[in-house]
Amino acid sequence: MSLLRAENITVSFENVRIIEDISLSVAEGETVSLLGVSGAGKTTLFNVLSGLYAPDEGKIYFDGEDITGKAGKISYMLQKDLLLPHKKVIDNAALPLVIRGMAKKEAREKAESHLREFGLEGTGNKYPHQLSGGMRQRVAFLRTYLASEKAALLDEPFSALDSITKSAIHRWFLSVMKEIKLSVLFVTHDIDEAILLSDRVFLLTGKPGKITEEIIIDLPGEKSERNPMSREFIAYKEEIIRKIGII
Repeated sequence: MSLLRAENITVSFENVRIIEDISLSVAEGETVSLLGVSGAGKTTLFNVLSGLYAPDEGKIYFDGEDITGKAGKISYMLQKDLLLPHKKVIDNAALPLVIRGMAKKEAREKAESHLREFGLEGTGNKYPHQLSGGMRQRVAFLRTYLASEKAALLDEPFSALDSITKSAIHRWFLSVMKEIKLSVLFVTHDIDEAILLSDRVFLLTGKPGKITEEIIIDLPGEKSERNPMSREFIAYKEEIIRKIGII
């Protein structure tokens, strides 16, 4: 059953249509990626899904509720970690709980209870500048999770990392997702990343942007066992490259 569902979303700015008639869904515990070339409207769609602004046409449903144009229902993690430099890790992570009205002490205790789970044990009293890029992303992801423990939108969350760090973060992400069972829709330009992490991949192409394909990633074994060098993996990659129209 779908936890997050978008139906026939259309958005225009200054009489220019950005995205048109987009429908998609994310089930409970599912990771779905949105893959497309620059300028296809992925960020616009995320701004609508998160309730930052309402679409010209269409509806957004979350957990059975119409949340079209309503912010604060689904957490949203941007490309940059946006950690507050003057706050410790524990307070950065707890920030959405405090904003929602939870007492600071209780919010810190709840955030602290997840540090080990997110690979952040021993970092609670450190400041962002004392952490590596990969660790900062972990803090940002924990903060996103605490903002909504059901679903999250991730806008190119790993794109700023070098390839070695990104590979480690991918393994970490899959491990954490197996535990927390968060429903995730994430934007990426990285085809390998989409295949590695996703249950399904939506291709967003054209101007205005439209979803042209839904690809179910059906590879044997756990996601953590997916091998980018395997024939099955390469076959998915070739299919996506062909259908997205970059060759």
